[in-house]
Amino acid sequence: MIGETVGTLIRNWWLVALRGLAALLFGALAILKPAATVAALILLFGAYAVVNGVFTIAAAVANRRGEPHWAWLLISGVLSVALGVLTLAMPGVTGIVLLYLIATWAIVTGVSEIGTALRLRRVITGEWLLIAGGVASVLFGLLLIAFPGAGALAVILWIGTYAIMIGLLLLALAFRLRSWGHDHAVTGRARAT
Repeated sequence: MIGETVGTLIRNWWLVALRGLAALLFGALAILKPAATVAALILLFGAYAVVNGVFTIAAAVANRRGEPHWAWLLISGVLSVALGVLTLAMPGVTGIVLLYLIATWAIVTGVSEIGTALRLRRVITGEWLLIAGGVASVLFGLLLIAFPGAGALAVILWIGTYAIMIGLLLLALAFRLRSWGHDHAVTGRARAT
C-alpha cells in the first residue's frame, strides 16, 4: 500500500523538478561566469538558497499528511531560506564565512535528502537518486570544510558542478516519481498497489 505522504510526493513531482531546474540554472551561471566577483556569487547563492528553500518547503507542506517525517524536508527548506536571506542581507560576509555557511547548508540538506530517500525505498525504485544527491551534498559540504583556503575560482567551479549534479539527480527523481505515478495511477488519494 502506498502511504498518503508518498502518494502526495508522487503527485507533486513537479516541485522536485523545479528544485532541479533551479539548481541547474545556478550551476550553469556559476560555471559560465567564473570571473564574477565574490559579491555576485554571494548574491547568486543567496537567491538560489531562497528559491531552493521555498520549493523544499512547498514539497514538505504538500507531504505533511500521513507521516511525521515530512518535518525533515520542512527543516531543510526553512534552513535554506534562512541561509539565503542571511546571505542576501549581509553580502559583505567574508568568503570563508560563506564557505562554512554553504558547507553546513549542504550537509544538512544532504542528510535530509538521505532520510527522505530511505522512506521512499519501501515504496518505489529509483530512490537511490535522492540518496546519491544526499551523499553528494554531504561530501560537498565536507570538502568545503576540509579545504576552505581553495581559490575563489575553484570554489565557484565546485559550487557550479555540485549544483548541476544535484539538479540532474533531482530532475531524474522527479521524472521517476512522475512515471511511477502514471504507472500506478496515483490520483487524488494514494491507493493500494
